[in-house]
Amino acid sequence: MVAKPDSPSCARNREPILAVLRGCFADRRHVLEIGSGTGQHAVFFAAALPDLIWQTSEQHENMPGIQAWLDDAELPNTPPPIELPVDGAWPTQRFDAIFSSNTLHIMSWREVERLFASLPEVLAENAKLAVYGPFNYGGKFTSESNAAFDGWLKAQGAHQGIRDFEAVDALAEKAGLKLAGDHAMPSNNRLLVWAR
Repeated sequence: MVAKPDSPSCARNREPILAVLRGCFADRRHVLEIGSGTGQHAVFFAAALPDLIWQTSEQHENMPGIQAWLDDAELPNTPPPIELPVDGAWPTQRFDAIFSSNTLHIMSWREVERLFASLPEVLAENAKLAVYGPFNYGGKFTSESNAAFDGWLKAQGAHQGIRDFEAVDALAEKAGLKLAGDHAMPSNNRLLVWAR
């Protein structure tokens, strides 16, 4: 049996994220979570939003950990995780909601571009996209802690770093999405919501 991976930040940010998702995903039916990480967010949100089918996705090496969380939770609205490398093949299914948390600053910018360019392939007609994480505005860090975090990220890998909101919003617009909400979150994070 695989030990369940644990991300302490999930426990810290899940309630504020849920408060926003309750509103923006209220009329949604099928969510694709891109970069599900440990799977902790998925089981928490799926339990709190039982009308939603919450589809997890990740790179191959993280799938067993997600499955361990799903198995333990035994929720009827969490199908098995699907493999989704951003540069690889995307699902043929359409989703009316997409969620991603703490992914854009870990991917390379080329992968971020690829993610947004691929969204039209999986978005239903009236879909919404919600992305959680730290962002810069006007090319500036919003806090000293974010600047320090960006330095730490770049030390882990030169391709990583906090993304500029304006650059990400431009990618979303190119994918046919319009900004519908920019929500302040704890620890100088944001939850950005776009609608198709």
